[in-house]
Amino acid sequence: MKREQVRRWGLGIVAVIASIIVFIVPFAFIVLQAGKTQKAASTLSFSIPDQWSFWDNLVTVVTQNDFIVVRAFLNSVVLTVVSVTIMVVLAAMVGYVVQRRRSRWNPIVNILVLAGLIVPPAVVPTVWVLQSLELFATLPGLIFIEVTFGLAFSILLFKSFVSTVPRSLDEAAIIDGAGPLTLFFRVILPLLRPTVITVIVVQAVVVFNDFTNPLYFLPGDKNATVQLTLYKFMSQTSSQWNLLFMDVLLITIPPLVMYIFFNRQIVAGMTSGAVKG
Repeated sequence: MKREQVRRWGLGIVAVIASIIVFIVPFAFIVLQAGKTQKAASTLSFSIPDQWSFWDNLVTVVTQNDFIVVRAFLNSVVLTVVSVTIMVVLAAMVGYVVQRRRSRWNPIVNILVLAGLIVPPAVVPTVWVLQSLELFATLPGLIFIEVTFGLAFSILLFKSFVSTVPRSLDEAAIIDGAGPLTLFFRVILPLLRPTVITVIVVQAVVVFNDFTNPLYFLPGDKNATVQLTLYKFMSQTSSQWNLLFMDVLLITIPPLVMYIFFNRQIVAGMTSGAVKG
């Protein structure tokens, strides 16, 4: 018994140390660099600044290039909210139908869903399709891209959780006269709350932190997202490291807050369909 307790304590200490090294130390480094002057930050040393310039750096980052960081945050918020909303509704519908209705099309749908996780995106054909639809370099076009790339993972989560919902609820709602939409939105969807929260948090972080898709499919300062603003503080000749790390800190805060507040719901949603289904 004592040996087991020592083992648990040892594993716990190792986990805490690993968490500190992997997460807390890099975050502390970002905060320290964001509070330094440009000359002090250029050395990239892990040290407390002799002169704090945290507020000055924050004001400079926010106001630079005609408040491009503020516009980028607004674009990223709109992109994230709309993309995740569409993703949740579509994934929940597909996951429910695939799990509840057994047909000869189910294997094909499952293959397509898995292909969405495995097959890498092709940039040039996607640009051609967006240009043909006159959606290239537009926010709606990028929203469709984000929804497409995140849909497969979301469908798998919803499909797994729907298997834990008793079919008797469907039958009772149909007997009471509920139509397909009423059955889904008023009976089934509220029961999928753990998975809905998981998909919202996980995909919101993915979309908000996405760098490559806005770079390829949404060029231009007018359409800049938060990740693309990092380019504004770096160049081949010089880099404003203090402003760059301040921008990184601003970008990091929203996803960090979401994970802190919804950590338990994420775990519950990820493991909800692990036993049955």
